[in-house]
Amino acid sequence: MIIKALVEGNELKGYRMLCSRKLLSCEDKQQLNRLEKGYSGEVLFNERVDGLSKEWLILNDLQLESNNSEFQIDSLVISRKLLLLFEVKNYEGDYYIEGEKWYYINGNSIQNPVHQLERTEALLRRLLQDQGYNNIPIESYVIFVNPDLHLYNAPRNLPIIFPNQLNRFFERLNKIPSKTNDYHMRLAMKLLSLHKNTPPKLPNYSYEELRKGVICPNCYSYNLDSKGFVFLCESCGTIEEMPSAILRSVDEFAFLFPDRKITTRSIFEWCDGVKSVDTIRRILLKKFNLKGNGKASYYERETKNYQ
Repeated sequence: MIIKALVEGNELKGYRMLCSRKLLSCEDKQQLNRLEKGYSGEVLFNERVDGLSKEWLILNDLQLESNNSEFQIDSLVISRKLLLLFEVKNYEGDYYIEGEKWYYINGNSIQNPVHQLERTEALLRRLLQDQGYNNIPIESYVIFVNPDLHLYNAPRNLPIIFPNQLNRFFERLNKIPSKTNDYHMRLAMKLLSLHKNTPPKLPNYSYEELRKGVICPNCYSYNLDSKGFVFLCESCGTIEEMPSAILRSVDEFAFLFPDRKITTRSIFEWCDGVKSVDTIRRILLKKFNLKGNGKASYYERETKNYQ
């Protein structure tokens, strides 16, 4: 059972939005590429985990805090007798290890993922103890999912699973007793309740500098042709119903500018006048609660949780 599904993180969503509306610096583009690559790797790994059809409980992308230290878990599996903690990496290319330090093949150093895993496991153990869950065995692994990885000088005793070992590793996982009970569900729900929705770290931006308009959800272009109640992307051929596209743009506006009120005029401007003010108003009234009167009126969702 998936208790917390894997979804695109707010940092990745924010970077994608900004990339389509402003020119990112080289450093910011590199960060976006890292986020995209990391998410793709987690998707690949989760597809393998889900394919086992086990009765365990799965929590993905947990942001937790223990002993005044924040930490992140890519994937946590609760089985009958132990917890499986996974740090997923989508590294590509040649790397090497010297002592306890990791390097790109060109000599640039990178963070040691095993140390990262050890820190995460230690903080998770402390958190479990603080919550009254003592002596739960934990097995932790760094999972490399990209077959185009080669790591030189890797000691045999590291908790690492390489791409060519994944099939054997999942065969072993399939033999682990997985039937869970109410105790395990309470643990899963406790961890879920402790998950922290931290604000994403995004490049600096302002409303004025961002390009306005409705963006294709598939290729992120602005090349949309309005045909009645649908938008047709002339770049990739994607067809989307007009109300859905407008509401998606509202979500984007609310995500990037959580302190700005959602008004008919603000969404009309954000969508660059792609539809009339009256059309925008009708769409908002169907999905939002209208607050206030006249020029001071604005719209709110019943539950407002964009970030």
